Amino acid sequence: MDETPDGPPSGVSPSRPAGVVWDLGNVVIDWDPHAAVAAGVGPAEAARFLAASDFDFRAWNHLHDAGGTWADGLAEVARTSPHWAEHARAYHDHFPASLVGEVPGTAAIIRELHAAGVPQWGLTNWSAELYHHAPATFDVLALLEDVVVSGVEGVAKPDPRIFAVLRARTGRPLEELVFVDDRDDNVAAASAAGLHALLFRDAARLRAALRDLGLPV
Repeated sequence: MDETPDGPPSGVSPSRPAGVVWDLGNVVIDWDPHAAVAAGVGPAEAARFLAASDFDFRAWNHLHDAGGTWADGLAEVARTSPHWAEHARAYHDHFPASLVGEVPGTAAIIRELHAAGVPQWGLTNWSAELYHHAPATFDVLALLEDVVVSGVEGVAKPDPRIFAVLRARTGRPLEELVFVDDRDDNVAAASAAGLHALLFRDAARLRAALRDLGLPV
């Protein structure tokens, strides 16, 4: 069952959760692949590439999030869709441009929870080869105890195996943790794994939902 920032569902314990787990892209960090592709081939070509009916950018990018290498991924585009090879390479080569800033309001919540002593972690679908750009750019990530990076683990949300990795890395029962993500499928998978899963829409509604769970925000 998906949960939303409107509050926890019936049946969830009213006791305060032991910590919060954050998805990063489009929850903490505003990720815009168009900006990276456009930096290499221009805005019009970037829009055409990302909307193409003969190339699924999201599915292709997910392969890297799940542990695939960029050398293999770019070679596959050059082999199967050579007319998009330059566009795909532009995304990789200009990836930092896709990290356009913080999602408004989320970093403030992370800082408040940290100041109150609430432990926090990250669980992100992100290429192992490109993740280093995130902590180098966004200081707020240093407040997280640890970040589970899908590309490093070789498994990506919503695959339930990644939640077993999260359990091991946090050392906490998943039922004690709140998970925040912007994708319905990831929220559903997290809920099935036992987390208090919240669908991120905006920081104001998230703040209200976390407060309803007893967290000091």
